[in-house]
Amino acid sequence: MFGIVRPCSHRLGEGLKAQWMAHLCGLCLALRGDHGQFARVVTNYDGLLISVLTEAQAEHAAGGRRTAGPCPLRGMRTASVAQGEGARLAAAVSLVLASAKVRDHVADGDGLLARRPVAAAARRVAAKWGKAGSRTGSDVGFDTAVLVDAVERQIGIEALAGLGTPVLTVTEPTETATAAAFAHTAVLAGRPGNAAPLAEAGRLFGRLAHLLDAVEDREADAASGAWNPLTATGTDLAEARRLADDALRGIRLALREAEFVDGTLAHLLIVHELRRSVDRAFGASGCAHGADASHGADASHGADASHGAGPARGAHAPAASTPQQGPGVPGPWVPTGSGPYVPPGSSGPYGTQNPYGGGQGGPGGPGGPDGFGGGPSFQPPKPGKRGFFAGCAAAIGLCCTCKVCCADEFEGPWSRKKREGWCSECCSTDCSCCEACSICECCECCSCCDC
Repeated sequence: MFGIVRPCSHRLGEGLKAQWMAHLCGLCLALRGDHGQFARVVTNYDGLLISVLTEAQAEHAAGGRRTAGPCPLRGMRTASVAQGEGARLAAAVSLVLASAKVRDHVADGDGLLARRPVAAAARRVAAKWGKAGSRTGSDVGFDTAVLVDAVERQIGIEALAGLGTPVLTVTEPTETATAAAFAHTAVLAGRPGNAAPLAEAGRLFGRLAHLLDAVEDREADAASGAWNPLTATGTDLAEARRLADDALRGIRLALREAEFVDGTLAHLLIVHELRRSVDRAFGASGCAHGADASHGADASHGADASHGAGPARGAHAPAASTPQQGPGVPGPWVPTGSGPYVPPGSSGPYGTQNPYGGGQGGPGGPGGPDGFGGGPSFQPPKPGKRGFFAGCAAAIGLCCTCKVCCADEFEGPWSRKKREGWCSECCSTDCSCCEACSICECCECCSCCDC
């Protein structure tokens, strides 16, 4: 539920980080104010983009912010948070999509939801959230029927999809739902001319969200036998990456056509941080400050010497002599803690799956002493996903202990994937270049990105 756009605090800087937190807290409090405390569990990073886009297009009004009381996630500090129709639209969309997600888990019999009493309770919660989201959507002039219709069509499309089905056929309902939500922000902000470009940006964002979720869950779904769009349609990771890169370019071009009063935060989140999310999902890098040949002119800010803030190639980029690419993988080969990114079953740049000669490990990893031996590869089994209610309990525990914001890393309550703490640093190296990039002024004077 946390979403795919998880911004790096270094790239945001203090000012934009405060704005981002204002929208996140605004979404959370809008859910609580309209639908009660329990509804706050559907707060997610991607939903707040609706609030960000609405504010980016609107003339700044005095009622756009309010001071919220102390909260454990902010270390019991007060804060200025976003309020208004943008936050309520984000709440409505989050509730309706969360309702659909719960029904999907019930239909699949995931975890505790395989038990009838638990499944019955989850259905009631999903029905309540769906109705609540529809009410809030109506209050701000948004017809949530398009979201409900998309969810219902998704079930039928997945049932019919098989090998040879274009994966974009499977992602179409998600694209339609996010396009409608993005376009309505233009209506709320009083800029109807922005509806068409934002609908296009939303459509491609929905495609990316669906693809990245499929990429990240591919191994876990294969182990559990769950349905995965990439596996079901026979789409390999190279094709998924190509579609993701195309979507990134399309989003950037669509946002150029829209008019913003202050689009700095929206641009950083939907263009730069979304690119970083793609890199993270495909294992290209942990922090997208380095050069990326797959983007050409879209390489990250740290890759250009014109910043004067660090080495020309950035702290995370490979040297010129580094083998650049595994078979079928766009972009440079970037060494990580587990070796280069290579699709399962294919050869690496050294003719084997592992360039270090052992199992899957790199230096300091498994597969022999320090990862260089010829011993058998050993990887501990990955923990399975939690069921809905078990995940809710874990989410409450994370909130009460402040791990979400204060820990360097925490385990996602539902997916059990490792997440960065909200206040943690994205990298241990010098990120001084990010302060210059945080307001995107560099985009006007250098070729590090085509913004």
